[in-house]
Amino acid sequence: MPGVTDRVVIVTGAGGGSGRDYARMLARAGARVVVNDSGADSDGTGSGSAAADAVVAELRASGAAAVANYASVVTEAGAASLIRTALDEFGAIHGIVNNAGMLRDTSFANLTGDDWEAVLRVHLFGAYNLTHAAWGYFREQGHGRIVMATSIAGLFGNFGQANYGAATLGIIGLLNTLAIEGGRYDITVNAVAPMAATRLTAEIAPADLLQRLPTAHAAPVVGYLLSRECEDTGLVVIVGDGSVQRVQLFANKPVLFPDVPSIAEVRENWSRITDMADAQPGLNPAG
Repeated sequence: MPGVTDRVVIVTGAGGGSGRDYARMLARAGARVVVNDSGADSDGTGSGSAAADAVVAELRASGAAAVANYASVVTEAGAASLIRTALDEFGAIHGIVNNAGMLRDTSFANLTGDDWEAVLRVHLFGAYNLTHAAWGYFREQGHGRIVMATSIAGLFGNFGQANYGAATLGIIGLLNTLAIEGGRYDITVNAVAPMAATRLTAEIAPADLLQRLPTAHAAPVVGYLLSRECEDTGLVVIVGDGSVQRVQLFANKPVLFPDVPSIAEVRENWSRITDMADAQPGLNPAG
């Protein structure tokens, strides 16, 4: 079947915002969806089943196949329960969307260890936990599609979001290695950085900007990345306000020193070392 028809996909953080739109889009396209949401608030506190249940009720009312899961991906056991839900309900798993997230924004000077760790555990540990739980199934069946949620703050930085930026850029580091390791098993791993109006952005972005950033814009891109036809891997895509663009690391040609340079030699060559005029994608070892 083309697209995502009859494919089983887990979407975390699907009780609202971007995750809910991903679940809706997948259901409309014929996928069978595991709607995961722990019911936590935007700062990661609390829990409940109402958010996931509401989305599942909506999808089932439209004739789609959907099931709720309320586990937190912060723990390995919680992530494993999502896989069991997919297999018990639908008998298969073809894709996952690591979308669960939270914010605890503050300047770095005021950032606490608890707020640092909490955000990393949801975003980075959560992405690891679910991906690791699904990895063996994907390898065994010789197919899998993984979409990670990253962020503009992770890619470019944003005041007050050191924890969120570090966690979501860490996901790119995870993605880069998994894209290599998954290649022989037809497992693709890509990331989307949505510019969208969600409960996570409602308190930090101007209202006029949020009005131009409906969460639905990223959903078709996520849907394509989950399809069997999409064989690209290791990509990072920014989506929002009607635009879709790829982000990629570039490197310039290295400045070569025949011996260990002195500080003065580094200083004298600094403009050449930092010149990106002829930069190319990826690592550039050419002299």
